[in-house]
Amino acid sequence: MKAWILEKQAKIGKKPLKLTEVPTPHAEKGEIRIKNLVCGVCRTDIHIIEGDLPLKKSPVILGHEIVGVVDEVGKGVKRFKVGDKVGVCWLYSTCGKCKYCLSGRENFCPDIKCTGWDKDGGYAEYITIREDFALALNNVHLEPYDIAPLMCPGIAGYAAFKLTEAKKGDKLGLYGFGPTAFFVLKVAKSLGIEVYVSTRSEKNIKAANDAGAVFAADTSKHKMPCKLDSAIIFPPAGGLVEQGLSTLQRGGILVLAPVSATPIVIDDYSRNLWGRSIKTLYNLKRSDAQEFLEIANKLQIRPERCIFWFEDLPDVLISARKGELKEANAVIKISD
Repeated sequence: MKAWILEKQAKIGKKPLKLTEVPTPHAEKGEIRIKNLVCGVCRTDIHIIEGDLPLKKSPVILGHEIVGVVDEVGKGVKRFKVGDKVGVCWLYSTCGKCKYCLSGRENFCPDIKCTGWDKDGGYAEYITIREDFALALNNVHLEPYDIAPLMCPGIAGYAAFKLTEAKKGDKLGLYGFGPTAFFVLKVAKSLGIEVYVSTRSEKNIKAANDAGAVFAADTSKHKMPCKLDSAIIFPPAGGLVEQGLSTLQRGGILVLAPVSATPIVIDDYSRNLWGRSIKTLYNLKRSDAQEFLEIANKLQIRPERCIFWFEDLPDVLISARKGELKEANAVIKISD
């Protein structure tokens, strides 16, 4: 099969991914093989390519926003049959035996494996995965191009949103307004939660307002109009943490969503942190993924996305790195 492989980390501009022929995988016991239709492009892929995250295996096939159809089932598979529509997200597998897995916290599993990092991902014609980690999509009535962005920014955003414990009538703040924050806003708004957005980009201010934000502005210039019950920070900017805490009411929760961040300093503990909580988003759970997909299907959430051919992947990654994509999400078409 054709696949884009990464052997050595390098700057995106050097185009380190190579399109090559690799052996087509087959479904082993308990596994399904998926014919990949589309795969979304994620900033995490860029972090792996450029060395911000360590290389777990070499060569590796990146990509973890996968939508496809089952075309081969291994012995003992019961959840899926050939022809079913399925998805694969960042969570590829866990051990299923540790204290975290046994208590509904598989995102903390010490043996967690991630798609397109620990295991080969979706920038290829096929992928295999254990049937219990594939996401059922037969009842999700959206096009594959619309579903692909749900697989990472959508699920991650929903997981971060759940950590806020926000409920109807609450005021939720979002710092940064990219694809992940877009999904949070849509879900929160549907639950009767007011959303307040802080972003420096005029384009993103308009996008947040269009999506239903009560308030959207650059809060370095325009102060939040009220105290918030909870907030999520998306950019990897540690300097935003105390600012975010300062907008929270006592008892408020601040969720940090990035996988890394610049140094965090709290200068005024008593005024800004005391009586408030900080949580971090750490990997994903299957339960969050399936819950979000059901909500997205019910709300018919269709994110901005531009579609590219499989062969154009290196150029798409460069455009994403430079912030030159016309739409918020990029999706690679692999097969029909």
